This record gives sequence, structure tokens and C-alpha cells, in this order.
Amino acid sequence: MSHDDFASEPVLGLPETPPVGEKILWQGRPDWWALSKESLSLKWVAGYFGVLALWRFVSVIDLMPFGQAFGAAFPFVIMGGVVIAMLVIVGVVQARATVYTVTNRRVAMRIGAALTVTLNLPYTELGSADLALRKNGNGTIALSLLGKTQLSYLVCWPHVRPWYMKRTQPALRCIPEAAKIAEMIAEAAQARVTTPRVERRAPQMAALAAE
Repeated sequence: MSHDDFASEPVLGLPETPPVGEKILWQGRPDWWALSKESLSLKWVAGYFGVLALWRFVSVIDLMPFGQAFGAAFPFVIMGGVVIAMLVIVGVVQARATVYTVTNRRVAMRIGAALTVTLNLPYTELGSADLALRKNGNGTIALSLLGKTQLSYLVCWPHVRPWYMKRTQPALRCIPEAAKIAEMIAEAAQARVTTPRVERRAPQMAALAAE
């Protein structure tokens, strides 16, 4: 299900060349701005520092002139800006280090900026794909796993369905044209699951079975 991706990639986003018969249907990355907002809670961080600045301003406005009160609150605005800038940088780095790949046999996710890992998720081991769609067409596709397969929430973050820690669901986060990609995954998975598997036996074994 996973592969440590320290070696060079023969194909972008994949740890090895796809086997015969496997075709890449789509590759893409998260939208860095949407990833920063959703996974790093930029709005909440901005609101927090905004409340601190407002509280500081209101608490001193009756003790000093307007300009001085604004100056007393302004450091919180600066701190908030610095924190938000740092979070945006993290979002950009995470997005650029990520490659999502959809083939006719699996979904592969090359994730991680510091520790790069590739998750190989065959359709035969996926239970469902849940789409969370935004108004602008961006969205997140969360993949639930069958059986006893377990993935680490921290290793996969932020490429996971938020707060599903007990049963981690890897996710294609904040991708453009998410509805189109979700339909592509559904069609490929349906075709893969319903394709009969033919096993070849050695001639000697086949002859013994006939006798």
C-alpha cells in the first residue's frame, strides 16, 4: 500500500514504471491556496489575531489617543501576518511536493515534503470514494479502505479526510475539476472490479488435472 520514495522516479509521481496494461488517466496537484485554507485553517488563524488586535485596541482606547491605541494593537496584526505567511509557505511546499495519479488500476499519491511517501491504492482495496465539492469546482475525494489496512493519519496529513483518525481515509485534497476526477475514479474502479481474473496453469498441471 505504501512505498518510501527516496529513489528517483521513472515516471512522475510513481515509484516505478507502470506494468503492462496499466494506463495513467490523470495526474494533478492540490490547489495551494485552497489547501492552505482548508488544511491549515487560515481563516481561523486570521480571526484569532484579529480578535486579539481588536481586544487590545478597545481596552486602551479610553486611556490614550486613537493613534496610540492603534499602535498598541498593531503588533498583533503584524504577528498574525507573519504566522499566516508561514502557513501559506507550508501550503505551497506541500502542494508542490504532491502528485496524485489516477490509473485504470489504482490511485497513487506521492505526498510529503520532508519525508516523501508514495501510497498505492488499488481499486480492489477501496470501499468507496466520497466527494466534497466546492462552488468553484475544487474539491476533495476521500478514499475509504477495505479490510484491515491501516494508514497513519500523521504520515498522510494533510492528504486525509479531516478528523477521521481511527480509520484514516487518504484523500485527494483540493483538486480542480474534482467532480470530473471522481467520476473517472468511479468508472475505472467499476471496470477494474468487474474484470474477470484469468489464471494460467502450467501445461503439466493442466494435463494432470484432465486425467
